[in-house]
Amino acid sequence: MSAIDIRGVSKRFGNTPVLHELDLTVVAGEFLVLVGPSGCGKSTLLRLIAGLEDVSAGEIRIGGRRVNELPPKARDIAMVFQSYALYPHMSVADNMAYSLRLRRTPAAEIARAVGAAAGKLGLEALLARKPKALSGGQRQRVAMGRAIVRKPGAFLFDEPLSNLDARLREHMRAEIKKLHRELGATSIYVTHDQIEAMTLADRIVALNGGRVQQIGSPLELYDRPANLFVAGFIGSPAMNMFQAHLERAGGIPMLTHDAFRIALARDLQLPDGAALTVGIRPEHIVLGTGPIRGTVDLIEPTGLGTIVHLTLGGTAIKAFNLERQPLTIGGEVQLDLPLSRLHLFDHAGTRVGD
Repeated sequence: MSAIDIRGVSKRFGNTPVLHELDLTVVAGEFLVLVGPSGCGKSTLLRLIAGLEDVSAGEIRIGGRRVNELPPKARDIAMVFQSYALYPHMSVADNMAYSLRLRRTPAAEIARAVGAAAGKLGLEALLARKPKALSGGQRQRVAMGRAIVRKPGAFLFDEPLSNLDARLREHMRAEIKKLHRELGATSIYVTHDQIEAMTLADRIVALNGGRVQQIGSPLELYDRPANLFVAGFIGSPAMNMFQAHLERAGGIPMLTHDAFRIALARDLQLPDGAALTVGIRPEHIVLGTGPIRGTVDLIEPTGLGTIVHLTLGGTAIKAFNLERQPLTIGGEVQLDLPLSRLHLFDHAGTRVGD
């Protein structure tokens, strides 16, 4: 297991900045997930760590050793790509053994390593097959097995499940998590899928525009998003956002919106009339009771519960409800926005009120 330290790392392609002075430490044995929208720089950061791109500024250390000038093969890492990158003319066993053969590893040791990895990944019955005879999920497991046999100090995963269908992605997420628990290897995993990030990570790094927005455990980002980007990106269905402002009535601070006025438990260090964005997750909206009235626009049953699309004072929102309430499209419904479940952000999009 190797710790990975990233200090002041920047990357430019020509005159275009992609990453801006990133500082990040990946603890040995940790499963760290880089998450963010397309173009945020997460895959570029992974390629810098792997040595597939050169840093423009800053330093990367793997296991305490500076690796900026080292080629990928000298960095003691193994990378699993979105494309499986298997040799089509080789069997599963030969694909998995290829890197060990290049190192002139003894045949008996190669056989043991391939057999052990195949056992972990359920590939024993497929070792003689060629990649064209495998499903997408099986090919991805072969790619993972090829990385495992090398026993690297760290694994780098670049959106490895994005080519799989939803059911298979769910299965492979569980397999990757179990595999990490067994191997205990340092892992960095890139995804734009926040469900993958939430279910896999020890810690999440939320990236946007080449900058770190927040680092923390999945529930830290979910319960206390640092800014509007994290609030909107983490969670499914996404957090609802209202534009409101602060006013004080008789010395009591109030959140004011066209559809509601909510008294705050404590004052904010903001002037009267300050613009605020109020966030609340769909599952925290209470339907069927409360002082606020909304109009039902659409009902989406999911089996587990129901996603209800509402209009509230001109704002479109979603509520997720586990109860199968008798709601009518176009009808009114009472609801409540519990104060303890509200997230407040100032005009710059930064979390306030905590």
